Amino acid sequence: MKELASEIKSNLLSEIESVSKLSELIDLKAKYIGKSGRVTELTKNMKDLSVDERKEVGMISNTLKNEVTEIIENKEKEINEAILNEKLNNEVIDISLPATKIPEGAPSILEKVIEEVEEVFMSMGYDVVDGPEVEEDRFNFELLNIPKGHAARDAQDTFYISGDEILLRSQTSPVQARTMLKGEGKVPIRMICPGKTYRRDDDDATHSHQFMQIEGLLVDKDISLCDLKGTFDEIAKKLFGPSCVTRFRPSYYQFTEPSVETDISCFACEGKGCSLCKNTGWITISGAGMVHPNVLRNCGYDPNVWNGFAFGFGAERCAMLKYGINDIRTFYNADLRELKNFDRKEGE
Repeated sequence: MKELASEIKSNLLSEIESVSKLSELIDLKAKYIGKSGRVTELTKNMKDLSVDERKEVGMISNTLKNEVTEIIENKEKEINEAILNEKLNNEVIDISLPATKIPEGAPSILEKVIEEVEEVFMSMGYDVVDGPEVEEDRFNFELLNIPKGHAARDAQDTFYISGDEILLRSQTSPVQARTMLKGEGKVPIRMICPGKTYRRDDDDATHSHQFMQIEGLLVDKDISLCDLKGTFDEIAKKLFGPSCVTRFRPSYYQFTEPSVETDISCFACEGKGCSLCKNTGWITISGAGMVHPNVLRNCGYDPNVWNGFAFGFGAERCAMLKYGINDIRTFYNADLRELKNFDRKEGE
């Protein structure tokens, strides 16, 4: 039996020398360790042998099978390496050729503007807070010093969901009211609340029934309009360049007192006057003011101890000014070609 096993191994080593293809190796493997292979035939008559003979034949056949398997596997590795080397020699890649350009989509223009604003305010210690778009009348109007029947509601006529109590928010100010109530009149607040707002409005080049608004609130002690002015200077320079100048004009809002309109110097003509700024040299960017004592009181803050400022502006308006977009509907249509101009890094 040992002589037969040695002969089988010797024959395999002789035959495998001439094998150069995987198909030939598969045939050789079947010849020796297949179901009818030479190694398998060694144990074909095991039932006719004695117990001691079975042990001897089993040990010899198992050893031979392991040796044959190892020889075949080594040959397979050798053939695969030869195939790989041949491919590497024949399939040369010219690394100097230009790479294939993979098209990338453009990020939302509004999201870019909002992220810029968020980064500036977060660097000044503000939190970014979110709130529900379907809101209660109490938070959207009443806590903000706009009671039922007040004329100021006309400018924010919105969509009502259930009676006159549940509505689509006309501003993100309800998030400010919720944040103040959560503070329970005990902690200072620095926050901005970007998000969607809804108003019954005509859809034209400058108006939309739905738009993105960015509002901010600071409540602390000994806050003045100077703090508000400095904050707006910072955000204006971030959005429109370091040479941008801001100014305040008196205005009126039910939830702030005093109230101001905030203008920026025209970045197109540098204040000289052009069609963009209607030859005034200034562009109105937002409304703002010191938080009305009634609002503070309604939301749990003692106006004799606390004060602060609030502001709000539209993300679409900022984006239209920043990127020279002349139709607000550009942000909401499905024509991807209009986004192509913004599919590049800032400053390119």
